[in-house]
Amino acid sequence: MEEARIRKYADLMGELGLSGLEINENGVTVRLERNESTPQTAQKAVVSPNSTERPDAGVIEVCSPMVGVFYRAPTENTEPFVQIGDTVHKGDVLCIIEAMKLMNEIVAEQSGTVTEICAGEGAVVDFGRVLFRLREEQK
Repeated sequence: MEEARIRKYADLMGELGLSGLEINENGVTVRLERNESTPQTAQKAVVSPNSTERPDAGVIEVCSPMVGVFYRAPTENTEPFVQIGDTVHKGDVLCIIEAMKLMNEIVAEQSGTVTEICAGEGAVVDFGRVLFRLREEQK
């Protein structure tokens, strides 16, 4: 599900005063929850693909090794580490996950081309959550 659609649902939650919403679309379940002790704009999105869904051959999924906050760039107002279409090499930094006030660089384990960025800036990601999909380099 696209980030823009998730944001639309989050806005709808605020308008209707909902504390939770679950949407099932094309084999993907998205659950939005609002913590009542924080401002209305603070929502958490959890995206979980169906267990039967498998990546295509030649697709590398880069998953989160920890729970934390996902950042595409090293600091605010700077260019992201990678964009869709970028070629990355083993060891290149893809993003940062902040966990317990520590900034953890997530690096590419294999070379490839970025085909999808699966987490939004500032999103809370769980262990094992797919962050990026890369197309394997042709040898």
